[in-house]
Parts: sequence; C-alpha cells; structure tokens
Amino acid sequence: MKTRPVGQTGLSVTELSFGCASIGNLYREVSEAEATAVLTCAWEAGIRYFDTAPHYGRGLSEERLGRFLAGRQGATVSTKVGRVLSPAQAPIVEADGFVSPAQNDVRYDYSGNGIEESFEQSCARLGQSRIDILYVHDLGEYTHGAEGNAPHRDAFLGSGYDRLVRLKEQGRIRAFGLGVNECDVCLDVMRHAGPIDVILLAGRLTLLDRAAEAELVPECRKAGTSLVLGGIFNSGILATGPVDGATYDYGPAPREVLARVEHLQSQAEAQGVPLATAALHFAMRHPAAASVLLGTAKPSSLTRNLEALQTPVPAGLAALFA
Repeated sequence: MKTRPVGQTGLSVTELSFGCASIGNLYREVSEAEATAVLTCAWEAGIRYFDTAPHYGRGLSEERLGRFLAGRQGATVSTKVGRVLSPAQAPIVEADGFVSPAQNDVRYDYSGNGIEESFEQSCARLGQSRIDILYVHDLGEYTHGAEGNAPHRDAFLGSGYDRLVRLKEQGRIRAFGLGVNECDVCLDVMRHAGPIDVILLAGRLTLLDRAAEAELVPECRKAGTSLVLGGIFNSGILATGPVDGATYDYGPAPREVLARVEHLQSQAEAQGVPLATAALHFAMRHPAAASVLLGTAKPSSLTRNLEALQTPVPAGLAALFA
C-alpha cells in the first residue's frame, strides 16, 4: 500500500488507516476474536497505520491493539491524550457509547502533567515505550462548550503544548497534533500555541461537509501540517444514504442534511457509483489527505470498503468532487 508523509517529520503512514474505536465496543460488545479478525483483515490488506485512544472503551481498544501488534513489525500507531484514566469507583456497564468498557473512570486534563500521565498510561496499555503520533483529543468547544473549554484551552496553552514538544525532542513521540471534530480549535492552536505536525479531523472534510476547505486546509498547506481524515461517512449518513434513522454527527440527521445527501446520492448514482463509494473516493483523492481512516468491527465491512476503493471512478464524477 502507498504511503504519504506526515508533516515534515520524516514519518510516513499508509494512505489507508484503521480506526480502532469499534474494537473498544462502540455501540455493541465485540469479542476478542472479532477484534482480532478485523485487525488481521486490515493488516493483510496492507494497512500499517492504526489509530486508537484511551476514550475508546476506557482503554479497551488500546489493550486489544497492543496485544495484536505484539511481535508484528512495521506498524505505525497513533493514540490520544487529554483524558486520564483511573480504576473505576463503581461498575461501568456503558460509557459514552462504549458497551462493557474497561473498568476505568476518566477525567479531562490538557495540562503538561496530564498529557504526560495519559501518554504513559497509553504506552503501558499498548505495550510500547514510544508512540509514533500523539493527538490531543477533543480539545475545543465542540466537546466541552465555550465555557467548559476555556480552562482546558488555558491548560493546554499554558503547559500542554510545551510538554508535547519535549516528548518529541526526547524521541518518545515522532509527531503530534490534534484529534478533533471541528476546525476552529485547530486554527486557534496553530495561531496561538505553535506548529503542529498533523491533525486527525473527523467529519469536516467529507463529500458532505467540506468546512475545512475554507480556512483550515490552506492554513495546513502553508504550515506543512498534514491531515488524517476520519468520519468520512459523517457518522453514517454517507454510508446509508438519506434513509429513515440516518445519523449525522452522531445524532439524527436534520432535514436539510437529508436533502443535501439525497442530492449527492442522485448525482453519484447518475454516474453509476453508490454514494458510499463516492464518499470513499472523495476522501482518498483529496490532495490534503495524508491518510483516510476506516473504522469497523466487521471484516466484511472493511473488505467492502477496500473493494469500493478499487472501483474505477467515471470522469463525470469529478464534478461532484470539485
């Protein structure tokens, strides 16, 4: 599989990557065997970049990925900081959409000490002493609201950013950046904290939502910051189409979104291409993308997406991507 560079770090990642939220029991319980099967499917397809986070199943995803990668060579791993885990004070059945998670409580901490504590915890769960890419997870108003984000922003600008720089200088990480669902926080950090190597941007550079193209993409191009694209189906609607119950941004799709997706679907199908296939090709062909994340707990779903990317795209579809 082809690789693409990450910023100006000398690190490269496969153009397709595997997102490990689902193997943290996102929305449903996934057995150890199922998790291993889908990770094996990704590995055998040539995917060598795997993204995880403490948030995914309260550490379960990291533990499973660490066990899978033990003894395997050549993988690139990213995980995230901003949430610090500790043993749960009471049994947890479900947390933030993750079913039967690891029994850990969580607190947000974007300070230097919090970031380093989270990083060391992730290293232990992954069975590694170094991490290739470290993302600051869910900093910003999208997750915390304007008032709630203010102290987190202050903590990150006050000591968190500098700690990431130090970890990189020490060789503990090779690249760092943000893992978020919004553009504004990326622009804020780039302008007020300092340069970052890479952004994992979920849902803001897709066939449906191209908000990143206005300011963030040009800013990244100017700064030499790479983009990894997640959420390329906008949490479901670009995979299912505008059906009853379609989801957008992790909730029911609003009427205006359904109408836009119906229009996109008719344009794609007029060229003989399913909507989901068009969404995949849009992400893969976008010149700003260093890698495109595919996340699922089912080998069949991963294989279907990989096969869709092998489908020739008619020249007429280019108008949809312009």
